[in-house]
Amino acid sequence: MPAFEVLTGSALGTLLGMRHALEPDHLTAVSTLVTGERSSVRAAMLGASWGVGHTLSLVVVGAVLLVLRAEMPAAVADLFELFVAVMLVALGIRAIALAVRQGPIGPTHTHHHGHVVHKHAGATPHVHVGQWTLARRPLLVGAVHGLAGSGALTALVLATLTSTAARITYMTLFGFGSTLGMALLSGLVGWPLARIGANRTMTRALSVAVGCVSIGLGLFWGYPLVVRPISHLLSN
Repeated sequence: MPAFEVLTGSALGTLLGMRHALEPDHLTAVSTLVTGERSSVRAAMLGASWGVGHTLSLVVVGAVLLVLRAEMPAAVADLFELFVAVMLVALGIRAIALAVRQGPIGPTHTHHHGHVVHKHAGATPHVHVGQWTLARRPLLVGAVHGLAGSGALTALVLATLTSTAARITYMTLFGFGSTLGMALLSGLVGWPLARIGANRTMTRALSVAVGCVSIGLGLFWGYPLVVRPISHLLSN
């Protein structure tokens, strides 16, 4: 029975993880990161980097809660959700700022040669894990999303699965499904972006539009999280 439970939980976790990648805040966050990419492969790698960060924080926090057999306090869960809202606003502002300062060869990046600092088009910040290169910003964005979702996912597996192995396997494959789903979606988004990449006017307009959507969603997401505590304090 435990083996069957692990098998079914694993399959379900992967499928639900792929669906999880379709949530509006995830799509909006990744859209602000892949806009301007001229390669669908590169866009897919950015989506995969988001998924790796998402999975790491999801599994680590979830495993700690599982070991303690505890649920995440509501105040902490709200704080993580507020982090997501702030991050969406910040990503939106960043997308608009990139569009404003985008030149004929793409966005510029600050580059250092010893004491000499100048700006030019170049690679975005990244980290190396062995032979793998992971984009730093999507990795961190995914980690914040994972923190926000870890409490609800832990409560779900505690209520539906009976063995620790099945619970951890489910959470891991849920994260794997999210990574796979976001990589595929980012690659699909990257394909038309690669086609219009030569048209800088259209690329900049798209970046501004995505940035505005991200800011709007962040404000919509964060408003109840800010108003609720204030209303509670005023009522007391």
